[in-house]
Amino acid sequence: MNAEIFAQLTLATYAAGAVVTLWWLAGRCEHGRMVSLLYVINRLMSGMIFHCRGSRRCPFPDDGPALIVANHRSPADPMLLWMNHHLVNVGNRRRIRAINFLMAREFYELPSMNWMYRALRCIPVDRDAKEAAPVRDAIRRLRAGELVGIFPEGRINPGDGLLTPGGTGVAFLALKSRAPVYPVFIHGSPQADSMVSCFMTPSRVRLVYGDPIDLSQFYDHPKQRECFDDVTNLLMSRLAELGGIETPPFVDDRNEATIPLDRAAE
Repeated sequence: MNAEIFAQLTLATYAAGAVVTLWWLAGRCEHGRMVSLLYVINRLMSGMIFHCRGSRRCPFPDDGPALIVANHRSPADPMLLWMNHHLVNVGNRRRIRAINFLMAREFYELPSMNWMYRALRCIPVDRDAKEAAPVRDAIRRLRAGELVGIFPEGRINPGDGLLTPGGTGVAFLALKSRAPVYPVFIHGSPQADSMVSCFMTPSRVRLVYGDPIDLSQFYDHPKQRECFDDVTNLLMSRLAELGGIETPPFVDDRNEATIPLDRAAE
């Protein structure tokens, strides 16, 4: 056997070993092999295409609930938030914590993407329908110790970098679940004309992680509109501080259609 053939066989053996190892590790993921494999693909794409880096180690908890809030400038934002989430060892299992993102139903039901959103346990929300089921589902998952992600701006904001007003639904989720709230500001997420093209747009993304926001002072307050407004302003202001931008009043009733507080509280 000459040296060239030996080298090719060695590389093929290493490649086969890597595939088998990935498949074995994926089988130990509590949410199934698909989530594990998507995480690997996400890590590669986020690093190679978006050059995504964090301001520090991802602070999301290794166990227990967390509500993750972030600004929203690109369809790629959910995968960017998931990219720097480190694997966790729990017992003899290599754990990947899926982030249960609330997302617009029209994107969730895209035939070419629905399989992936279902695997990643996303929560579809109708933008203009006052449905309480998605909100209750998010609260249930938080109380069960899962990670839930939400973009309080309610839609992609491709503007000049300033935050648009947030809906008070994020405050409702935080107060009803009493889960710790982790703010993240995304700098440099890819801007493009379509969902597909944004994933082909090279960028340099930086995630600025904030410490959990203490909302305990609001837990015993009457759950009225003023309380939700105050908490929403606090959360959006903390996001703005992380991004180094202005912090005007943020509450805006235009997002209330997605989070019907009266019906969700039932």
